Amino acid sequence: MPMYRQTGTAQRYLIPAGSFEPAYLALYRKGELQRRAEEAIASLGRCRVCPRHCDVNRLADDRGICRTGRYARVSSYFPHHGEEDCLRGWNGSGTIFFSWCNLRCVFCQNSDLSHRGEGVEVPPERLASMMLHLQSLGCHNINLVTPEHVVPQVLEALVLAVEGGLRLPIVYNTSAYDSMESLRLLDGVVDIYMPDFKIWDPEKAHRYLKARDYPEVARCIIQEMHRQVGVLKFDENGLAKRGVLVRHLVMPGDVAGTEHILRFLAEQVAPDTYVNVMAQYHPAGMVSSERYPEINRRITAQEHWQAVHLAEQLGLRLDERLA
Repeated sequence: MPMYRQTGTAQRYLIPAGSFEPAYLALYRKGELQRRAEEAIASLGRCRVCPRHCDVNRLADDRGICRTGRYARVSSYFPHHGEEDCLRGWNGSGTIFFSWCNLRCVFCQNSDLSHRGEGVEVPPERLASMMLHLQSLGCHNINLVTPEHVVPQVLEALVLAVEGGLRLPIVYNTSAYDSMESLRLLDGVVDIYMPDFKIWDPEKAHRYLKARDYPEVARCIIQEMHRQVGVLKFDENGLAKRGVLVRHLVMPGDVAGTEHILRFLAEQVAPDTYVNVMAQYHPAGMVSSERYPEINRRITAQEHWQAVHLAEQLGLRLDERLA
């Protein structure tokens, strides 16, 4: 039985059984994956991997806003059974959590990773071995969480992982605060893009994410992701294999600008975009009654229902757990 439900029109499985191959394998066979990895690593010498454009020499282990030097830092990796149904399947999504972040979300629910950098630095050989270990456990994909600032390190490790036998789809699980240059390097590498769209208004993005340009960047990045991989596609078991799945966290008092975001996805990305309209916001990170009191509460059932109802009205496709 399929592992997800689509609202609106009837579901179509767009990838015939046995026909899927991860996108990066074709690039590897042509030598293009190796070339891109080399180009990406060289770019660390004057880092513009993300929209912050810090221009620091990460090859010399200098640190910019993301606080990450030559090597990526990983906090954990494991088969994740809490992701969307079409990713976790029955064996889990092979999730690798990167430490640090290029945003400073005041409500971050993983602030021990993103703000305090808990984890260990890993050379490319170790990162590749993590991917291969997750594959050996039967995971359905490799799920890279908060990879915006470590795209070069991911590409470097991916070459080694492919040489070791990696054959799983790559999920790029991002805040959408990515650079277009990184997206160029990832074109034909990533199978499934899973961006957040956090906040619509620039001033609120500045207040809550510490990045006034976040809304503009996210709009451009999500459109480019859709250009690369299109609408989400599944195999006969309901597992996602290629395409875009957008996450949107509903926030108290509509701080996020949910209607603007959902209308953008339906009207300027694709009317059949898959969206997970999430209800799990809770005060975390730096949020308190003294600091950011306007978001110092959980959302109501009504706030979430209104968001889901609007997504359905717009024709967007929803994760089954929202039904």
